Amino acid sequence: MRRTLMFGLIVALAASTATAQPAVTPVEPFKVGTFDIHGVPHVVLVLRDSYVIDIEVANMVLEANPAYPAVPRPDDMLDLIGRYEYGLKYRLYEIVNHTVNNNLLTGSGRADYVYDVSELRIRPPIMYPGKIMNAAVNFYTHACEGCTQEELQARTRERQENRGVPYLFLKPSRGAVIGSGDDVVMPFGRDQIEWEVEMAIVFGRTGKYISASRAYDHVFGYMVAMDVSDRGGRPPGGNATRSDWFVGKGHDTFAPHGPWIVPKEFYGDPMDRLHQTLVIDGVTVQEARAGDMIHNIPELIEYASSLITVFPGDVLQSGTSGGTGAGRVERATGSGYLQAGETISASIDGIGTLTHTVVAEESIPNDLSGAQLPPTASYRDR
Repeated sequence: MRRTLMFGLIVALAASTATAQPAVTPVEPFKVGTFDIHGVPHVVLVLRDSYVIDIEVANMVLEANPAYPAVPRPDDMLDLIGRYEYGLKYRLYEIVNHTVNNNLLTGSGRADYVYDVSELRIRPPIMYPGKIMNAAVNFYTHACEGCTQEELQARTRERQENRGVPYLFLKPSRGAVIGSGDDVVMPFGRDQIEWEVEMAIVFGRTGKYISASRAYDHVFGYMVAMDVSDRGGRPPGGNATRSDWFVGKGHDTFAPHGPWIVPKEFYGDPMDRLHQTLVIDGVTVQEARAGDMIHNIPELIEYASSLITVFPGDVLQSGTSGGTGAGRVERATGSGYLQAGETISASIDGIGTLTHTVVAEESIPNDLSGAQLPPTASYRDR
């Protein structure tokens, strides 16, 4: 009985801590990211998509004024996300207000803790998510790549009548996750690599069996993501199928994230405003809005959390639209797949743009036993 009462007091105290916050509002919206400053990853605020505020130094400057109580700076993005609703966001609001209101962002009076985005290396915002959950075939146009307009309308009506539940898969985190500006590497001999632009939902609160009606309560914010995919499959023999999600989704550099995260209070409902595009060497190959989704974001959150507990910093990617390599969108190379040297730009309105150069892994060690994934061409054309 005493243990139950004590647990109830702890929960109540946590709830009161989360709600009894100072009445501070930011003078302008911001984004949060991870950037290299003097060669070391720092968590930062991004204003106007152009200026970077080093949170650690800005917080020290603020705390030199006795009017501001001490608030520990976040160690990394996972720490920032976990503490955001427990007072940290108001300190970030105060940093933004102090910097902007005192003309410390630009001009001759710019503070030492302010940098231009262009002069710093952009890292993945979260280094690294505990898990990356991905919705497969969650846009009507992606479910009917290469269809005529009549076929698409018919398939869409059919799917709307029988949507079923979402299909999710897991993608690796460290190794796969890269930041804007990093190269996307096509593994040795794997020549059927595709692109997919997606919205990434970043969780801010732990939850299990989260209903769609409560889904946004557990969201911290949103970022741009790409689900780079290897469509070469696996060679014949052994397992009877060539469908292999580890091969298809698991390679290094296949999970670009960023360039930063927009906290949810500065974005609104993504189902009202999502507009995502992907451009390769100046050719727009994907463009979609939220209305093309088969399962909306709250439904995806409900389904994912019915399978696995979500934690702060976990990521859920909401799927991609038509216009992938499978749809064979015409480009200068004439290929339906990525080619070394191409530049990919994935954008979501109101969030930002990821930009990557595609490079090919030129060789592998010569002492391998043969128990490795072979080049696609060695079995695909047989």
